[in-house]
Order: sequence, then structure tokens, then C-alpha cells
Amino acid sequence: MTTQQIHNLAITMGIKADLRGEKVVLKNLQRTKEKYNKLDKEAKEEFDKEKLINPYPDTRVLFDSRIKNIKKILVGIDIGTEELLLAEKLGNIDLVISHHPQGIGLANLESVMDLQVDILSDYGVPVHIAESLMRERISEVSRKVSTVNHNKVVDAAKLLKLEFMCVHTAADNLVADFVDKKIKKDKPELVKNILKSLKEIPEYKEGTKLNAGPRVFVGSEDNRAGKIALTEITGGTEGAPDIYKELSQKGVGTVVGMHISEKHRKKAQKAHINVVIAGHMASDSLGMNLFLDELEKKGIEIIPCSGLIRVKRFHV
Repeated sequence: MTTQQIHNLAITMGIKADLRGEKVVLKNLQRTKEKYNKLDKEAKEEFDKEKLINPYPDTRVLFDSRIKNIKKILVGIDIGTEELLLAEKLGNIDLVISHHPQGIGLANLESVMDLQVDILSDYGVPVHIAESLMRERISEVSRKVSTVNHNKVVDAAKLLKLEFMCVHTAADNLVADFVDKKIKKDKPELVKNILKSLKEIPEYKEGTKLNAGPRVFVGSEDNRAGKIALTEITGGTEGAPDIYKELSQKGVGTVVGMHISEKHRKKAQKAHINVVIAGHMASDSLGMNLFLDELEKKGIEIIPCSGLIRVKRFHV
């Protein structure tokens, strides 16, 4: 496989696992194309054309030197210059994959956050309220990300002549889909039953050993779970802090997420919603593993690093 083919596989898997459903994803892509077609010549030249075919612009090929047969990949949750130097030291690494976005992928982080509007709507939050609250949060994330030295690590990859890409929301969709199906199957009645369900997943079980597994951040293990919403798993980063009030009013009793800021935690507490945080690195590892399994099936060797808890779900 080439780097571009690996990227295409990630996008295909991300669309298939998207909680919104494939039809909604493709409809949104069509809207993007229609907006692009109405732009003037100058605006079209500035437009990121990857967005016309890729619904997750934080999942990107960052440097492609056109290796035709990728055989060995170094993969981590976070890739910095130090991991790229590690790849060079190990030798024979054809491609480096980061889960968290770098380069233009990081610069486009806010572009995937509209995904959360549709998910919130599916949980009963009126779409106009979800859009209004998320619009403010998206603007905040855009301003924050704009100060970052996006291309620092990408420049290092180019100098080292290492193929480099990131797989972010596409992988997070795989986590959300996997956990959603598990919880719906187990039908946990109490918050502690959610913890038990999550800890049956190998990545979360291993995360628990590292003191980074599922925990209750708001509420009590003995509380009734009520309606469970996965609003903090995919969609770039944490959503709008005021959304918990809206979710509570629509009957959501528990939110399951990867991580939560103190500001968001206090808002959830005020809204009387239980919050179960599954664990950041464990969750990211789950999503990446589901993707990496497909690469290993094609004979590609995976070298995990940088917090990736590698778990295989297939037998060669």
C-alpha cells in the first residue's frame, strides 16, 4: 500500500463508523462542494480542496515522498520530532502515523466539530440550539489552534524524508461506534455498570492498570445511568460547556467521554449529569487499533510508540 491508500482506508473506515450515518456524511460533503462552486476564483485558490473529498480534514497525509510499498509503520498517539528521530534510529520505517493531528490537520481541527451538532441532535437537543452553542465553541477552538506552530513536526519529517500522516477523527469515529455498540448490548442500569462494561474492553483494562482507565468524574457509581450519550468521544475536541443543560433537559442521565476540562465538569455537575471518562490514551488506542488491524491484515508491520496500547483483534 502507498501512504495515500492508507489515508483513503482511514477515511473509508471513519465514514462507515460515523455515528451520524453514511448518508449524512455524504450529504455534508455535497454541501461543501456546492459552497465551493459558488466561490470566486481567488477564494477557490485559497480553499482547502481536501475538504471536497475528505469529511475529516484533521485526518491527513502530511508528507508523502511516494513510497510505493509501505512495509513498516511507526505509530503513536502523539508524534513529535523526538518520535521521528526514533523512527530514523530504528531504521527501515516507511511511514510514521500520529493519532493527534499535526500540520494542516491540526490547523483544521475546528472543521470537524460540526459533527457534534448532528450527534447532539440525535440525542434530542434541538439542532438550532446545538448549532448556536457549538458555533461559539468552534470559534474558540479556531482561535486557540491558530497560535500553534502547526508545521514544526511536519518540517522535521520532510528533513528526515519520513512519510508522515495523522488519523484523528476517522479513528475517533471507530471508538465511538465500538463503545456505542458495546453499551447498547450491555444495557448498563447503574453508572458502575458502565465502568464494568468499559473495563471489559482490553485497552481500557490495560489503561486501568496504568491508572488511566475509566473513572466517574461527575456523579456516583451507584447512580442510575439513565439515557447514555456519547458526546465527548469524537468531533475534534470537547464541545460547548453549556450543552450539558440541554442534554439533561432531553433526558440524558450520563455522558461518556474521553476527557473533560474542569469548566466542562462543573457545568455537567450543575446539570445533574453523570460523567464517565473512559480514559484519553486508552480511547485513542482503541480507535487506532481498529484501524491498524486492517493494515496488519495486509502484511504491514506496526511498531507502537508514544502511548499507543496495541491490541490486536484478529489472528493471522
